[in-house]
Order: sequence, then structure tokens, then C-alpha cells
Amino acid sequence: MHILDDFAWRGLIQDSTGTDSLRESIDAGRMTFYVGFDPTAVSLHVGHLMQVLTARRLQLAGLRPLLLVGGATGQIGDPKEAGERSLNPPEVVAGWVEKIRAQVSPFVTYDGDNAAVPVNNLDWTSELSVVDFLRDVGKHFPISKMLARDVVKSRLDAGISFTEFSYQLLQSHDYFELNRRHGCTLQFGGSDQWGNITAGVDYIRRRTGEHVHAFVTPLVTKADGTKFGKTEGGAVWLDPELTSPYAFYQFWLNSGDSDVVRYLKYFSFKSHEEIAELETATAEKPAARLAQKALAEELTTLLHGEEETRNVVAASQALFGRGELAELPEATLRAALVEAGLAEIHKPGVTVAEAMKEAGVVASLGEARRAAKEGGAYLNNVRVSDSEAVIDPSDLLHGKYGVIRRGKKTVAGVEVVG
Repeated sequence: MHILDDFAWRGLIQDSTGTDSLRESIDAGRMTFYVGFDPTAVSLHVGHLMQVLTARRLQLAGLRPLLLVGGATGQIGDPKEAGERSLNPPEVVAGWVEKIRAQVSPFVTYDGDNAAVPVNNLDWTSELSVVDFLRDVGKHFPISKMLARDVVKSRLDAGISFTEFSYQLLQSHDYFELNRRHGCTLQFGGSDQWGNITAGVDYIRRRTGEHVHAFVTPLVTKADGTKFGKTEGGAVWLDPELTSPYAFYQFWLNSGDSDVVRYLKYFSFKSHEEIAELETATAEKPAARLAQKALAEELTTLLHGEEETRNVVAASQALFGRGELAELPEATLRAALVEAGLAEIHKPGVTVAEAMKEAGVVASLGEARRAAKEGGAYLNNVRVSDSEAVIDPSDLLHGKYGVIRRGKKTVAGVEVVG
């Protein structure tokens, strides 16, 4: 199947400068594209995965990727409706550039005829003098078009700095430079970048007369319209120091039945037939959550590797009595318990009932006693009948962790400190 037909089936193209002409250019032979990421934080989040994985699909189809991390534009920031951005120090942005460049590396290959090329727009932007920028770049941008952008119009009354107003020129110039230096003829990004991206297409036409291509992917939302990529703890990051592999896995595992098939089309590399089978399974046996498990395992493996995925799958099962807790690495166990709810206990000789209350699986010591009496109290997957039994240090995993479970589904953890 042609890559553009696959994209159409998956719903990956919301707007474009023309898929017919893009198809002709792809079919004509070697084609280079770029996608950009601004280092406005220490890590990318799951919202960026749409672009990262789309780049992977295009490379697998034979196109050459240029992965731009904006060492220049990251110091400016694209205008946002909420108000003026705080400018980060250049040395901070430079550090984030390297971190983000490392994060996107596992998703593409840097070998072969269409090897990916990392680029940084600071390389050419830092060479521009103010006069050169105004003469060679600024003169090609009609103010009326720049003012027509929704985000700019929304900021005019409250105020928008010339710095943020000029962001569009910098991004457009990136496309021009990548076209000049690498023969790049396709840019894509998220739908919120459509105005910036088409401005770059128009800039290249005005400056060189060449026709280049662009498309944008849709904004990913949940079925209820709420923001994708957020949990109670905040954004779901790609950096394992900010979002553990276990929490990343759980994010996808917790996808709603009304969302998961769409997410599979957007994020999975499974075939159309495999996704159709998972769609049927979701409709017929939703409790099995086969689609969610398939998506979570695939994406966790892509980002964190096979071994880490095996660990988090084992932890996910072991917490509910379907695996050996003692075999879990400490880091994986702790991440799983943090996700479930982990309480610190600074008291020697804590009882099972006290641990259950501290962990939050019961509301009171009396409720803990009743749960134990009814056979529904567990410590590290071992049923406890005596709620007043003191937890021995030898009963704790890695010498300090206790997995506390009430019944089959209510799980949390305690960490006995000191």
C-alpha cells in the first residue's frame, strides 16, 4: 500500500498542500522531509509521539528524515494564547536540545540510503545579522497574513511581543535552509502548526519559485474531548526519569474502549488487519483489554526496549497476584507502587492493619480487621488472616516494600523507612 493511502486509512493527514502532487513527488524517487521539535522543556511528552512516529513511517516508506531540534526557535517560543512565554537561558535550551535529540533517536535509523539526519536551526540562525534577517527574510512576509493568525489575533489586545510575533519567520526560514542545504521538499507537524508551516511553503515559493509540500496531523484528543497525554500527575513524558516505563505503559493500558482503536491507527505499526482484529476483540470482549495491552506493549518497547517492557508487564500482573513480586527489579517495583499509591511508614513494628490504613486500601483499622477476617487482606500476594500481625522486615520486598491488596482489585504499597 502507498504510504499516503496508509496515512488516509489511519487518519494522519488533517490538512495538506495537496496529496496528489505529494504522491507524484514521492513516486518520483528519493525525497527528504523534516519535522521540528522545540526544546521548551527538558523532555518531549506523549503528545509529540504523533510526529515522531509519523517520521518513522515516512522513513520506513523510503523517505529521508531530517529531525530538527530548535536550538534557536526554542529560545523564542511559538506564541500561545495563554500569554507571553518566559524565555529560558540559552545554556538551558542547549542542554534540552541534546536530551530531546537523544529521545527521538530510537524511533528512526541513522544507517542506510535514507539515513536520518539530526539538525539544529541554531546552526544557520546564529549566522544571521539583524539587517540580513530583515532584508532577506522579513521582506517576504506580508504583515496582513501574519496578523490573521488566530493566536496572534487573540493576543493583540493583551499584547504580543515582536519576539513571539517573529517566530513564524524563523520557522519558515528553517524550511528554506533545509531545502537549500539538504534538498528538503516536505515539512509536516501538528495541526496547530498549519499557519507556520504554510508560511514556510509560501516563503520558499516567493524566494526561489520552487513548489514544496506540507501536511499536518490532527490534534489527538480523548473521546470526551479532554486533553490527550495528561494524567493526575501531569504530562506523560518520554524521559524515564520524569515518567517511569511502568507509568508510560499504564497510560496506554488505561486507554478507553472508545479511544483505543483510533490510538492504534495513530501510534501502532500493526497492519490494518491486525488492528481490525483488535477492534473486533474490543467490541466483543472489552474486559480482556486486548487492544490496550497490545498498544501499551508495542509503544513501551519502542521507547524503552524489550527488557523494560517485560519488567513492567510482569509488575502489572504481579501486583494483582498473577506473578512473582520477588522477581521484580526494585526500580520497576517502586515505579509500579508509586503509580498505585505508595505511602511511607516511619514506625517500627507496624501491623498489617496499620499498613492497610496507611496505604489507603481501607479507611480505618476496623475495616482492615474485617477485610482480614473475611479473607480479603494480602501482603505481597500472601493472604493475611491476622490483621494485628506485625510485619517482619524479612516479609518486605527489597527489605522495605510491601504490596498491600484488599480483595482482587484494590492495590497500593507501603515503604517502611528506618
